[in-house]
Amino acid sequence: MIVVVGQDGLVANVAKYVDGQPVIGINPDPERNPGVLVRHTAYASGRLLAAVAADRCDIEPRAMVSAGLDDGQELLGLNDIYVGHVTHQSSRYLIGVPDGRRERHSSSGIVIGTGTGSTGWSASIARERGVESTLPDPASAELSWFVREAWPSPATGTDLTSGRLAGEDRLEITAQAEGLVAFADGLEPDRLSLTYGQRLRIGVAARRLSLVV
Repeated sequence: MIVVVGQDGLVANVAKYVDGQPVIGINPDPERNPGVLVRHTAYASGRLLAAVAADRCDIEPRAMVSAGLDDGQELLGLNDIYVGHVTHQSSRYLIGVPDGRRERHSSSGIVIGTGTGSTGWSASIARERGVESTLPDPASAELSWFVREAWPSPATGTDLTSGRLAGEDRLEITAQAEGLVAFADGLEPDRLSLTYGQRLRIGVAARRLSLVV
């Protein structure tokens, strides 16, 4: 088992390095931390450890998002993955959605979020667009994705700017310029770098976080 003591973000950072082990989130400062993922107090830790060891605990599987480059590199996120230019300036890429449609974009990047991340970055975008109802529930095994500030031009479109991913669905991003990166859960230094023409495929990860509830 894994015991995480800290803020909710620490669970997200730990999630990508574990594979099936029960994770207990301990909130050391309930007056400051929301406790979405670190739900338990330090006083409950002894009881929780015994319950997990005896296989008498409730586990909530949380979906993760996976981004895989065509060279075999992979990135996992619990909340979301961002794809865009390393400087957050205009990103140029070709986007392909599960139904086969493709479109060239110039935008400030793409955010692909899980149900767990539906209270974070994805929620901010959805709230501005008035589409909060399209976000997956926290325990859902689906993803939502949003293109940020797509720019219309003779060479770029704005039709494919949001959607959902489930099961084997994949969002495909092909770099049309140098400098594109992908990073998860806000950790920019831990990222994948795309060269011109490289393809990134994003969808629901095979791995889940096993959160003790």
